[in-house]
Amino acid sequence: MKDPILMAVIALVVGAVIGWVFSRWRERANAKVAGSIIEAAKKESHSILREARLQAHDETHKAREQFEQETRERRQQYAETEKRLLQRTTQLDSRQEMVDRKTQELINHEQELHKLHDEVDTLKESLMQKLQRLAHISAEDARQLLLDQIEGDARREAAALTHGVLDEAQFRAENEAKRILTTAIERAASGHVQQVTSCMLTLPSEEMKGRIIGREGRNIRAFEASTGVNVLIDDTPQTVVLSGFDPVRRELARQTMERLVADGRINPARIEEEVAKVGEELKDSIRKSGEEAVFELGLRPAADEVVELLGRLKFRHSFAQNVLEHSVEVARLAGLMAAELGLNVDTAKRVGLFHDVGKAVGHEVEGSHALVGAQLLKRYGESEEVCAGVACHHHETEPLTVYGMLASAADAVSASRPGARSESVELYLQRLEKLEAVANSFRGVDKSYALQAGREIRVIVEPTHVTDGEAGQLARDIRKKIEQELQYPGQIKVTVVRETRAVEFAK
Repeated sequence: MKDPILMAVIALVVGAVIGWVFSRWRERANAKVAGSIIEAAKKESHSILREARLQAHDETHKAREQFEQETRERRQQYAETEKRLLQRTTQLDSRQEMVDRKTQELINHEQELHKLHDEVDTLKESLMQKLQRLAHISAEDARQLLLDQIEGDARREAAALTHGVLDEAQFRAENEAKRILTTAIERAASGHVQQVTSCMLTLPSEEMKGRIIGREGRNIRAFEASTGVNVLIDDTPQTVVLSGFDPVRRELARQTMERLVADGRINPARIEEEVAKVGEELKDSIRKSGEEAVFELGLRPAADEVVELLGRLKFRHSFAQNVLEHSVEVARLAGLMAAELGLNVDTAKRVGLFHDVGKAVGHEVEGSHALVGAQLLKRYGESEEVCAGVACHHHETEPLTVYGMLASAADAVSASRPGARSESVELYLQRLEKLEAVANSFRGVDKSYALQAGREIRVIVEPTHVTDGEAGQLARDIRKKIEQELQYPGQIKVTVVRETRAVEFAK
C-alpha cells in the first residue's frame, strides 16, 4: 500500500523536476532565438541608418549645389540691375545738368524780355503822346472810336452769319417738312365738302305752326323747357328755326321736333316723352360715334367719359368743318408724319384724335380748349405724352414732346386744305385788312399785300431804313405780332422784300 503511494510521490517529484528542467531549457532556447532576432534587427537598422545617412548626404550636397547656382544667378542679376541703375543715374544727372542750363537760359531770356517790355511800354507811351498831339484826340476817345468801329464790324458780320445760318436751316427744315407733309397728305384721303348742321326745319303746312305753339303757347313753352333750345316762328312760310348755343341740345331739339311733326300729336306730355326717348337714343349715338372714331384709327379703347366727349364733337362745327371728322383727319395725318419720322404712331394718332376734345366741354369750365382737354385726359388716365401733346398743340404751353408739334402741323393741314372750311366774305375781308395793318405798323415798311387768300403777306420795305440783316428780324417780328393779335386757320407766310432801284434818264 505504501509502495504505490511512494512511487506516485516519487513520480510526481520526478515529473515536476523534469518539467522544471524542460521549461528552463525552453526559456534558454527562446532567449537564444530572441537574441538572434534582436541581433539581426540591429544589423538591419544599422544598414538602414547608414543608407539614410548616405542618401541625406547626397540630398544635402545636391541642395547645396542648387543653392549655390541660384545664388550665383541672383548675384549676376543684381550686378546687372546695379549696372543699369548706375547708368540711369548717370543719365538723370546729365539731364538735370541740361535742365539747369535751360532754366538759367530761360531766366536770362525772361530778364531780356522784361527789359524789352519796358522799352516797348516806354516807346508806346511816347508814340501815344505824339499821336495825341498830332490828332488832337485823347486816348479814351481813340479807344471809344476803335470800339465803335469794331462793334459795327462785328454786328455786320454777325448779321450776315445769322442770316446765312437761318437761311440754310430754314431751307433744310422747309424741304424736310414739305416732304413729310406731302407724303402724309398724299396718303390721307378726305372729303372736300363738310356737312353743316341746319337748325331750320320745314313744316308740311302752316297749320303745323299752330300745333307747335299750342293753346296759349303751352306746347312751345314745354318744348323749350325740355330741350333748352329757343323755337323761333316768324312769317317765313312752313319754316321753324331752332336756336341754341349747345349743339347737342340743338340736335336733340331738331330730332324731337321732326318726330313730333311727323306724328302730328303735339302736347306737353307727348313732348316730354319724346324728348326723353330721343335723349337716350342721342346719348347712345354719341357714344357709338366716339367708339367708331377710336376703332377706325385702330387705337386701344379710351375711358367712357373721353369717348362720350369725343362723340359730342360730331355735332360741333368750326368754320363749317365738322370737328369730329376734323379730329379723325388730324389723327391720320399725325400718324403718317410720325411714321415718316420713326416715332410712335399710336401716340401721335391719339394726340391728333383728342386734340380738340376740350371743345366738347361746356362754357362752365374756364380756359382754352387745349388746356381743358389736356386736364380731362389726364384725369381719365391718358399718358403724359398724350396730355402734353394736346396741351401744346396751339403753343399755349412749351412743347415737351414732338407729338404736340405733329398735331399742330396736322391741324393746320386739315384746316387749310381746299374746301375744308368756309367763312363769310365780310370776315375774310376784315382778316385781310387786319393782316395788312399789322405789317404796316412796323417802321420802315413801305407797302404790304395780303396774297393767296390771306395765306401769305408780302411786305415791301424801304432800303434806306431796313438793311439786309434787319429784314430777317423784321419778318420774325411781324410773324410774332400776327400770332399774338390775329385769329386765322392754318398758317400765314411772311415775306419781306428789300430792293434798291437806281433810275436814270438819258436825254
